[in-house]
Amino acid sequence: MEAGGERFPKQRQVLILFLLLGVALAGWESRRYFVMEETESGSFVANLAKDLGLGVEELAAREARVVSEDNEPWLQLDLQTGELILSEKLDREEMCGPTDPCVMHFQVLLKKPLGVFRAELLVRDINDHSPEFPEREMTLKILETSPPGTVFPLKTAQDLDVGNNNIQNYNISHNSYFHVSTRNWGDGRKYPELVLDKELDREEQAELRLTLTALDGGSPPRSGTAQVRILVLDVNDNAPEFAQTHYQVQVPENSPVGTLVVKVSARDLDTGTNGEISYSLFDSSQEISTTFELSSISGEVRLIKKLDFETISSYELYIDASDGGGLSGKCSVSIEVMDVNDNSPELTISSLTNPIPENSPETEVALFRIRDRDSGDNGRMTCSIQDDLPFLLKPSAENFYTLVTNGALDRESKAQYNITITVTDMGTPRLKTEHNITVLVSDVNDNAPAFTQTSYTLSVRENNSPALHIGSVRATDRDAGANAQVTYSLLPPLDAHVPLASLVSINPDNGHLFALRSLDYEALRAFEFRVGAADRGSPALSSQALVRVLVVDDNDNAPFVLYPLQNASAPCTELVPRAAEAGYLVTKVVAVDGDSGQNAWLSYQLLKATEPGLFGVWAHNGEVRTARLLSERDAAKHRLLVLVKDNGEPPLSASVTLHVLLVDGFSQPYLPAPEAEAADAAPASPLTVYLVVALASVSSLFVFSVLVFVAARLCRRGGTASVGRCSVPEGPFPGHLVDVSGTGTLSQSYQYEERTLSGTSDCSLFLERKMARELFLEASLSS
Repeated sequence: MEAGGERFPKQRQVLILFLLLGVALAGWESRRYFVMEETESGSFVANLAKDLGLGVEELAAREARVVSEDNEPWLQLDLQTGELILSEKLDREEMCGPTDPCVMHFQVLLKKPLGVFRAELLVRDINDHSPEFPEREMTLKILETSPPGTVFPLKTAQDLDVGNNNIQNYNISHNSYFHVSTRNWGDGRKYPELVLDKELDREEQAELRLTLTALDGGSPPRSGTAQVRILVLDVNDNAPEFAQTHYQVQVPENSPVGTLVVKVSARDLDTGTNGEISYSLFDSSQEISTTFELSSISGEVRLIKKLDFETISSYELYIDASDGGGLSGKCSVSIEVMDVNDNSPELTISSLTNPIPENSPETEVALFRIRDRDSGDNGRMTCSIQDDLPFLLKPSAENFYTLVTNGALDRESKAQYNITITVTDMGTPRLKTEHNITVLVSDVNDNAPAFTQTSYTLSVRENNSPALHIGSVRATDRDAGANAQVTYSLLPPLDAHVPLASLVSINPDNGHLFALRSLDYEALRAFEFRVGAADRGSPALSSQALVRVLVVDDNDNAPFVLYPLQNASAPCTELVPRAAEAGYLVTKVVAVDGDSGQNAWLSYQLLKATEPGLFGVWAHNGEVRTARLLSERDAAKHRLLVLVKDNGEPPLSASVTLHVLLVDGFSQPYLPAPEAEAADAAPASPLTVYLVVALASVSSLFVFSVLVFVAARLCRRGGTASVGRCSVPEGPFPGHLVDVSGTGTLSQSYQYEERTLSGTSDCSLFLERKMARELFLEASLSS
């Protein structure tokens, strides 16, 4: 049912096409135009625009053209005037030979919509050829006993003109024995007969010479002459007689040269030379003389040239049988040339549209005409193309076909089609002609550029040089030409706070991305933006992709020491009791690094000490502890230089100076500063004591609050850590490194190992010592 459903719409389309053509042809009858042969090239024939009822502009718009049956460029149409003119001088005899009338069939072909109008051009003959006899002299043998009124055939003159311009009359020079009678053949041609007016007397005159003249009917008339030699013979009373007065044969056109066409036979009742018969062609044209050969002895007619049905389909031969006594008989032979399938079909392209835009509906690709010069089944044709192509053949009038697209074409699927038009006749064997047409599909901008990825992730190291190439994006377009030329651009940023125009740029031709300025990881770690790709079609199509740029950290920040402060006006002094055991926590150096990753992994190292071996620094957490027991011989004041170094490449470092003061204990109300040991110990006044106590109280309260806040921050990440717990770093860092972030505070990932002391934790001891040191320093300053 589906196949039938597809076939019936196609049949309806063909019927509608024929109906439209019938309507177009209904107001036009086949017209005949006339022109005299030998008319000069460029001569006016007719005004086609007027005859067709169309304006000159419409003729040009519909691409009117003249197509002749034989594809000969005899006529042309002037689209500026609508006039039909001759393109070359016409020779009627060359075009049509003896055929009369000489008619040239042609069509006027119109497009948009299709229209075919038939017309004829009749080429009229002018008297431009004189009659010519095949021989300059002919000989007749006539018995002296021939009675008056006896008729003797004469050879006919040939005139290439037709109608009245052909031979109309024969006459002979004045004599007392003969006159010429002009007769008509069945086809209208005239031939002369010599009529005896009175008896001959061989003894009186054995030979006569007369002049035969052939006259045509032109104005002025033309003539041709031949000499007639008459030999008077002795009595021969029996003329040759043919077995048939008319022979009719058929010969295939592909018969080889030398083929026996027919054998004629005549007999003569006389004896001797009067009974010897000789055969000859009588009144034969040049075409017959060059095609057939007659044996004068046997009467066999054979081919001496190949036949062509399409050129001449029949021949008429007249054969004369003469005996030795001068008597003769005549017969005619009708030869019909039988058509064989020896002509392949012909295909002529009238118009071709190439290339075809893609996505177009049904579009006319080519208009062509087919023709087969054979006849019957040999001339019937079928036309087809390959089944797997999106094209259709639509038949039209006068063997015209239109090649159209069967729906819209897609250039991206296939940009070129090779179509083979096959025309096959119905003869045996079948002959075919193939014509190849290459149809190109032109591009339409129907494909947007497509990025190779929906999102791109690029990395760039901070502190880069400006205009650094950081990566590329790429988009492809399936179209062609300008429709496939992709231009890249930056789209407005997703985050309005990101100054995208000052960060990156993109090469519009190749999609290369460049950093416009040096990036700082600590200020901007990552940013996102969109890039667009647009083609150059009309209208332009575009697409977009997301680009994420990650700034890779560089080791460009040295560690920064948070504690002890190095910019204070007075140095920070740590108090250590002389009774402290080995491993006593003196203080803790706290530092941070603005970088990240291994660039922020910190290690601590004691570079210089007043007394080497007395103090040590833990490399992984910056804790300064006593390395051994203190003795009375150890100096009271010590200066330590601690180096803080990150793990970058190359590593960056910072140093901090610690002042440590050894005291006997924190319970003493007054401890002189090392610088005041040599000063006089004068008794303090009550006012001085009050001032010292007030200042010490305020300072102690402030320092205590700061220390409690710092301790709470340090111990927060301990989870279940209690007041008496501190911790050491662990996790992915090396044992001697501490990882800190660039926020200016301790890293959120700090963890401390729990360590519990008997009675009081290390943290509590550390805070108590801080308070004691502050009190001691305040007392020293007051004094």
